[in-house]
Amino acid sequence: MKITEQSVAGILDAVGGKENVASATHCVTRLRLALNDEDKIDKQALEANALVQGFFSANGQFQIIIGPGTVERVYEKFIEIGGIGRATKEQVKSAAEKNLNPLQRLVKTLADIFIPLLPAIVTAGLLMGVNNILTGPGIFYHNQSFVDVHTNWKDFADIINVIANTSFTFLPGLIGWSAVKKFGGSELLGIVLGLMLINPELLNAYSFAQAHLKGTVPYWNLFGLHVQKVGYQGQVLPVLIASYVLAKLERWLTKRVPDTLKLILVAPIALLVTGFISFVIIGPVTFAIGREITDGLVYIFNHYALLGGLIYGGFYCVLVVTGMHQMFLAVDLQLIAQTGSTFLWPILALSNIAQGSAALAMMFVAKDEKLRSMSFTSAISAYLGITEPAMFGVNLRFRFPFISSMVGSAIAGAWITMQHVRAFSVGVGGLPGFLSIITDKWGPFFVGMAIAIVIPFVLTTILAKTRKLQF
Repeated sequence: MKITEQSVAGILDAVGGKENVASATHCVTRLRLALNDEDKIDKQALEANALVQGFFSANGQFQIIIGPGTVERVYEKFIEIGGIGRATKEQVKSAAEKNLNPLQRLVKTLADIFIPLLPAIVTAGLLMGVNNILTGPGIFYHNQSFVDVHTNWKDFADIINVIANTSFTFLPGLIGWSAVKKFGGSELLGIVLGLMLINPELLNAYSFAQAHLKGTVPYWNLFGLHVQKVGYQGQVLPVLIASYVLAKLERWLTKRVPDTLKLILVAPIALLVTGFISFVIIGPVTFAIGREITDGLVYIFNHYALLGGLIYGGFYCVLVVTGMHQMFLAVDLQLIAQTGSTFLWPILALSNIAQGSAALAMMFVAKDEKLRSMSFTSAISAYLGITEPAMFGVNLRFRFPFISSMVGSAIAGAWITMQHVRAFSVGVGGLPGFLSIITDKWGPFFVGMAIAIVIPFVLTTILAKTRKLQF
């Protein structure tokens, strides 16, 4: 695509000029701007700009979809024309925070903690999917798995399982690293804190329920105070809260301890105090809260499957628009840790497919070549798990494709929930999502995929023709 100074200047003018840009950076596909006043945006001018494939506002940032490869060159011209200094993603995020309300700040904090972990978690999910195919009975042979018949592949599958499970086994260590970094502390201490909470000397969290029933839970006797000697494998809340305490305590000590004593006092005191608070207060309280939240969700989806799947399936894309979907990664991980699987993530995968199908339908009904091209490429992206181009560049822009995707996702979500479809891990949300689904539920999940493909496509096509829209 040809990039002209006039088209880039048009983007700058459309967002209110250089005086309205607090800071600017870019990611793989988008310009990410922190604006002083988003009311000054000329959306019609942006839509008419040949370089712009879509735009949206999320987490205090105004993001303009340009496309991979092109966005770097547009960014260079953008800051050159506007005389705007280069900024890192962190600086833009900091500049954008002033526009956030408390709930948005909470969502953004969770996103900043969990998004850096996604490569490890998604990779683990994909590898577990490969292991699932090799070890799942009935996929290749009746009532037998591939490794049951071809025993020479058994150890190969076992190694894959070890590699895949590592991210989930040491999840508190990963969360500790990311959370303490977010809260302004030492990442190394965050890793130690997370690993401390899953030390092999502690009772494994997965064995706690059985040990509690048998009355064999071990305890520490701290001068008359009995504290459960329990680990927090797979738990999210304990390490999140403990990381916050550790980072704040470390920063407090750093300001007050003399430089000559910092090495031998700050880290040991911060880790020791946080460790005691974690095992005595944070761990037991948050562990109980996490179990109650999980039990509540399980109850809803067990007793009101149709309603739960319909609501979550239909409104998941709305959560994406608001940015609140980032909170549910923590819920998925908590469900996997406590029950061994999650019923929420399969709905996410179908929601992504539904967005792609609505965008694909727009390729067939649109007359504008730019829109047709954008619809096709964004549909492929959504089918592979990246929905922003389809959602913000096409579906929300015309509204009825977005509504069509909501309807298709709601029906698909209700179907797979009633069929008790579950995923054993978080993976790639889209067509490859079946790899993370428990194998004996592949059939119902594939039906759900068909629903998420057909209904949004057909409904978008019908609505476009009924309205006799010209675009």
